[in-house]
Amino acid sequence: MRKIIFLDRDGVINHEVGYLHKISDFRFIDEDFSSFIYLKKMGFSFIVVTNQSGIARGIYNEDNYHHLNNWMINEFKRKGIDILDTFFCPHGPDDDCSCRKPKPGMLTSAMKKYPIDRDNSWMIGDKEDDITAARESGIYKTILVRSGHNIDEKITRANFVINSIKDITKIIF
Repeated sequence: MRKIIFLDRDGVINHEVGYLHKISDFRFIDEDFSSFIYLKKMGFSFIVVTNQSGIARGIYNEDNYHHLNNWMINEFKRKGIDILDTFFCPHGPDDDCSCRKPKPGMLTSAMKKYPIDRDNSWMIGDKEDDITAARESGIYKTILVRSGHNIDEKITRANFVINSIKDITKIIF
């Protein structure tokens, strides 16, 4: 069984820019990757789960998404970090799909593909939808980061709220 850190992409891994699809617009939040190296040393694997409604909206296409995603994965590899997998939802908010967060489809697909230790896995997101998807898939250790969208900390169901992925050592140790 694998311990997984489920990661939303935009606002967690990279700075939120809105419908990110160009490498030139991509900026890592943790530029030295220290938080990811720390989590790797703790025995975690990484799975990215990301809503990409820009595809449904016609702002970019799946090829653009895959090009950027492959580049991101290679940047992680250059730092000695393997991303186990990425799951994305290309649908819009009004589509009736099971994969768009807050629905748990991407996480449950990952759980069908890999033997995941739900009790020792975490979801790190920047929106309440990330937390809802995690909880509905049986991941109850959750963190919201303030580095993406605005968070109403009074009503969040997340276990922890931190400034960014760089503060992860204060929570997971």
